[in-house]
Amino acid sequence: MYFAALLARTEDGWEASDTELDDVETLSDLTDLAREASVDEDTVLVYIEQEDAWFGVVRVDGEEDPRIYVSDASAAARSSYGEILLTDELLGREPGADDEIAALEELVDLEGTEDGEPEESQPDAGGVGVAATEPDPDDDDPGAVPAGPLGDLGVLADLGLSEKDLLGLRTDALAEIADALGAAEVLEAVR
Repeated sequence: MYFAALLARTEDGWEASDTELDDVETLSDLTDLAREASVDEDTVLVYIEQEDAWFGVVRVDGEEDPRIYVSDASAAARSSYGEILLTDELLGREPGADDEIAALEELVDLEGTEDGEPEESQPDAGGVGVAATEPDPDDDDPGAVPAGPLGDLGVLADLGLSEKDLLGLRTDALAEIADALGAAEVLEAVR
């Protein structure tokens, strides 16, 4: 189950609203959604949470590029909304790297050889075939997503939540973030 909220800073404090992400397919869509909620191009935070698995914060300040923090990148990578946040730049990949990996996978059938023929197998003790070569766990997977936190650790530092505090958030992270921002009451109204 997902929960998403927008926190927009105004001259009177923070305004909170829960939001639907059904029409959001890219980081650009999410950034546009945040900018629409912005008052005078002030700071807007988009908070996305998958219950007990991961959370992400996207900070949009006017026309600047969004700043992103994800609490557990590997968990987020298994989520459609998490994939939106895990950009090539955030993952330290060249843009289009996923396209290159997909093209290579098409050329080499991962279940067989380059020609598409199945690899020779050797029978194990039970008489069932086992692939002749086992994958090497030391091989670097260019498409792998690191486990743990990823992104801009200082995304909320100037708003009252230090890098150390951000890294320490686990359950009910949104409430702690809202408390640090002084937005707990407005958030509670929409939750």
